[in-house]
Amino acid sequence: MNRRLGLLIVATTLAAAAPARAEEVGDFYNVAAPDGADPFVYRHADGWYYDAHSTGGEVLLRRSRTISALGGGEDRVAWRPPPGTAYSRELWAPEVHFLRGKWYIYVAADDGDNANHRMYALENPAADPFEGEFTLKGKVADRDADRWAIDGTVLTTGEGDAERLYFVWSGWAGSVNVDQRIYIAPMSDPVTISGPRVELSRPTFDWEKAAGPPTINEGPQALARDGRTFLVYSAAGSWSDSYCLGLLALEPGADPLDPRSWTKSPRPVFESGGGVVAPGHCSFTKSPDGSQDWIVFHAAKRAGSGWSRSVRAQPFGWGRDGAPDFGRPIPPDRPIPLPAGEPGRLRLEAEGARLDGGARAVADPTCSGGSKAALGDPKARAGFDVTVAEAGVYVAAIRYHADTAKRGGPRLNILVDDRPAATAPLPDSGGRWSNAFVRLALKRGPNRVAVAAEGGRAGVDCLDVVLDPLAGVPTPVARGRGRR
Repeated sequence: MNRRLGLLIVATTLAAAAPARAEEVGDFYNVAAPDGADPFVYRHADGWYYDAHSTGGEVLLRRSRTISALGGGEDRVAWRPPPGTAYSRELWAPEVHFLRGKWYIYVAADDGDNANHRMYALENPAADPFEGEFTLKGKVADRDADRWAIDGTVLTTGEGDAERLYFVWSGWAGSVNVDQRIYIAPMSDPVTISGPRVELSRPTFDWEKAAGPPTINEGPQALARDGRTFLVYSAAGSWSDSYCLGLLALEPGADPLDPRSWTKSPRPVFESGGGVVAPGHCSFTKSPDGSQDWIVFHAAKRAGSGWSRSVRAQPFGWGRDGAPDFGRPIPPDRPIPLPAGEPGRLRLEAEGARLDGGARAVADPTCSGGSKAALGDPKARAGFDVTVAEAGVYVAAIRYHADTAKRGGPRLNILVDDRPAATAPLPDSGGRWSNAFVRLALKRGPNRVAVAAEGGRAGVDCLDVVLDPLAGVPTPVARGRGRR
């Protein structure tokens, strides 16, 4: 980090006589994206983290160099279905996989009627998923039991000639929404189910049945280590505060298609606590240096907020029995160490910036420096003097507080040298602090960076700047990062 510190030197002043307040840190506040659900994060051999997510009407693919600033990644539209088809609407929980030399996205879609949800596969043969096109390969289904299906993923066992693919998803037993069950089926290739579906789990425990009917098992995710294979799934109503994670463990060396080979944990393995409500629908990845396991999940923004969620990330360990130990959710108001191998950050306290146009510093014990900048007037700004030794695109995380659930609410306008540089929407933060992310094109030498609120009041705690500039990422435009 000391090597990188020379790359970026930032001075902030509250007034002419005020001391600079900037500190290099190795931690972050645990909101990796301020709005979103069903995160699936995959780290490829090229060093990028890829995340597929949906706007409801199209699938977006995002890439980021870091887990902690996932929300600051670059987006591309991977797929926009044509209107008037069986798969044109309600695109849910897309996942991106690299299988047998090609990129695949699996996504649930329907024609506007939830009862018609099915799983579909998209394929892109390009080496870089931000190049080429994702084309629809078709529906992924058991032809003899083509039922409602969502949250499809791929479980891979073996290597080389011994590699086997299995499709795992959440579905209905029949045509009526009584409950959601976890099914598995063999695959002959990444887009084709080659055998009958097998039920692995249905809601049986009280904690799985909470908030029902319908009762829920959904969002299965494969996790393997040292010859052990697990499926982590979400249970209870996703709309409720009872949403949590359960665990299925496969007997070592057993056939994944034999339901008797799987054992269900009698208790949730990850549930609400520490101010984190309804953690669920997760994925797993490694830290940049490969030494740590991380869980990326969504959680409700506040008790009772239902499907209003943000994306979180934290490390996890393993128990003596070889099973994952996720511990407890980490409260969002306490910083946690960055994933091992991520570049450090420079933290700039907003109350130590130049506060103009009615912006003011207000004491707040929940803030990183004990105070925040209150931006209420349209002319209010917090200004930072940023000097970089190398021109490039830098990711910045702005810790903010905005209590509004309405669309078109507050947003932050960021200016560099008095020119519009980026716009960051401020989704409802649930009465707590959250993070907004922007990518800023900075020139070599001094840059005057100003943050102003528009469309409502906002509190700004601090500005974190990731110390390494992004390579090969296009310069962002002032209108922001696009829809999420």
